[in-house]
Amino acid sequence: MDLLADLLRVAGVTGSIGTRIEASGAAGSWGVRLDRYPGAAVHAVTEGSAWLTTSSRPPRRLESGDVVLLPPGTVHELTSRPWASAASCDRAAAARAREVGDVVRLGIGPVDTRIVTVHYLQDPGARTRVLTALPDVVHVGAGAGAGHLQDTVRILGRELTEPGMASSVLLDRMIDVLLVQSLRAWAAAQTATQPGSWLAGLGDPVVSAALTLIHQAPERAWTAENLATGIAVSRATLARRFTAALDMSPTAYLLRWRMDLAAARLRDTDEPQQSIARAVGYASVHAFSRAFSRAHDEAPGRFRDRHRRTGVVAGDLGDAC
Repeated sequence: MDLLADLLRVAGVTGSIGTRIEASGAAGSWGVRLDRYPGAAVHAVTEGSAWLTTSSRPPRRLESGDVVLLPPGTVHELTSRPWASAASCDRAAAARAREVGDVVRLGIGPVDTRIVTVHYLQDPGARTRVLTALPDVVHVGAGAGAGHLQDTVRILGRELTEPGMASSVLLDRMIDVLLVQSLRAWAAAQTATQPGSWLAGLGDPVVSAALTLIHQAPERAWTAENLATGIAVSRATLARRFTAALDMSPTAYLLRWRMDLAAARLRDTDEPQQSIARAVGYASVHAFSRAFSRAHDEAPGRFRDRHRRTGVVAGDLGDAC
């Protein structure tokens, strides 16, 4: 069971290319302040270098091949040097550039830095908050043993600057690959993860084993006792480590995961409610409907109709930078 893939799929995480920056520091410094964008933002430096500054961290240098992932709502600046002046992003210009596949130019002179931004959104109805649970800055350096990620960054940059046959199809795939490889490379380099998040759960072998059982068979009547037996640890050990990692009990997680899984099936398939109810551990549609309504504040049928009518996650970035 691939827990990360399962979480991203059920949470309805989708990505789209945002602003592409081409900058020159030949005739002075450049900088841009990014304070309005949807979802999480990934900046991939495909050429040159830049400095990233957030309110919680001092400036950090980004080199060619580096990738940085920021959770939703992180106000930050990209500049040519530390503490350089940064003007707010021209949202109208950024939107126009995206519409025609163009770039936003910063500075004067020959281009020496290129940065691609990708925005990731998730289904607002999913109770597992995949993107908001990220650390304040996920920085994967080109020298961090993440060769596959750097290959992806190079291909992404090349397809955007020199588009070929079926580039749009390839870019859609690369957007998904970029997020997964960024999280993989970052997690592999960590000795500890922040508690109370799915990242902490994946990083603890006991918790990860329990999560695997739940994800493999969400319809089973899991309890702390039979989960502990299934992974050969004591109930007390499982309860302590599970709660420390995810800030909830195994049974609370089971309920939340069942409701997210049901929401994803209602959103993405035409599967009958009776079939969905059985798949998430409910013997009757009535019992399932009551549980779902408590979790999502609307009945399953209304949830499905609304998502079919409005779409889960809008792909239009509007005037975001």
